[in-house]
Amino acid sequence: MNGDGSNQIKLTDESSNGFPVYSPNGSKIAFISLRSGTPAIWIMNNDGSDQIILTDVSHADITHHKFSPDGLKIAFVSNHSIHIMNVDGSNLKKLTEGSSCEFSPDGTKITFCSSDIYIMEIDGSNKINLTNNLYFGDDSPIFSPNGDKIAFKSKRDGDNEIFIMNIDGSDQTNLTNNQFEDKTPVFSPDGSKIAFMSIRDGNLDDVLRYEVYIMSIDGSNQMRLTNNDFWEGYPIFSPDGLKIAFASGRDGNWEVYIMDNDGNNQINLSKNKSSDEEAVFQPH
Repeated sequence: MNGDGSNQIKLTDESSNGFPVYSPNGSKIAFISLRSGTPAIWIMNNDGSDQIILTDVSHADITHHKFSPDGLKIAFVSNHSIHIMNVDGSNLKKLTEGSSCEFSPDGTKITFCSSDIYIMEIDGSNKINLTNNLYFGDDSPIFSPNGDKIAFKSKRDGDNEIFIMNIDGSDQTNLTNNQFEDKTPVFSPDGSKIAFMSIRDGNLDDVLRYEVYIMSIDGSNQMRLTNNDFWEGYPIFSPDGLKIAFASGRDGNWEVYIMDNDGNNQINLSKNKSSDEEAVFQPH
């Protein structure tokens, strides 16, 4: 759909398709489909044409997939292992055991999780443990836009908190530092802000109620952006950083919303009786 919710077009006709990811130039979309009987990665043009399956039944249980910054490769998690392949599915290679893979902005490194957060070359060599602590729960690593920082989620202080560190693992800092759950950090395109989800302002009927927040990358200026008696989360910045898309249950089912990056002008984009979520922006 367009950024204002207009011109919504169905791209897939088979059942059980989801988790779309744009290629860096916006021309392709990789997604996960069950149409072949087991979860598989497919790719198509951004108008829905030329849908091609990339992985086979030996790579079931796919939980994560990402394009390399040059758009030539796709890294993905399958059966608790990190794999990489060309965008046509060729040259498939297992890199390591782990989960939650992310390419560095220059495409030379991949972060992944295996109790701790690691970094390695894109061929799987030179694996380095970055967080290296005795606690489980360091995950969700994401590079800053210029590649000099990594934000991540950790339970080392007893509950989920958002941390940041240098790409060599130094200077690990708790940014949220409170007794409530904070997770899913995402950087603004200019690297100055981090949006995230938190339950710090209370629950609803004993159910965890997340809301969307934003802060500076040093943890200052933490501000609540959504304020409803419903679960809201999974924020993502627009390419220009001026908007944030997110999922909300405020209308009785999941809908895709958009708002200004200060929380103003919250608009329901998807507007229908079925669940809509996992929004992604097409790159410029």
